[in-house]
Amino acid sequence: MATTLHTLHLTTSPSFKSQPNSKKFQNLHPNTPQLKPHFSSRRLSSTSINAYKVVIEHNNKSTELEVELDETILSKALDSGLEVPYDCNLGVCMTCPARLLDGKVDQSDGMLSDDVIERGYALMCVSYPKSDCHVRIIPEEELLSLQLATAND
Repeated sequence: MATTLHTLHLTTSPSFKSQPNSKKFQNLHPNTPQLKPHFSSRRLSSTSINAYKVVIEHNNKSTELEVELDETILSKALDSGLEVPYDCNLGVCMTCPARLLDGKVDQSDGMLSDDVIERGYALMCVSYPKSDCHVRIIPEEELLSLQLATAND
């Protein structure tokens, strides 16, 4: 008894278009089980966010920047020519403090305590926007006093 093997090659070529009632699926070898193509109704979004709008208040002036997902608010501010305070760029020295007035940032690389972050404070050198944001640069002393006060709690 002879056995016939069939090989099916699939491609993701953009020119490949299948239709459920296509003759390609109806004219299979008689001994081959009929397979129905699976068509998903779920569509993938073709739009993706590459950057968020961040408004920075500093020296009685507001500046709107587009900050990409892989850059910090501080690096974008400096690249844009803003003269904002900073020093270590590691989230340790607290020289680049800001008040997060609106939006969300990821500052998990920084050294601020969770309760200070929950009160809306951020270090710009480790703040990656996770939404459109509005921040106000604040004096270093404001954040230091709060951080020290919560450390003693």
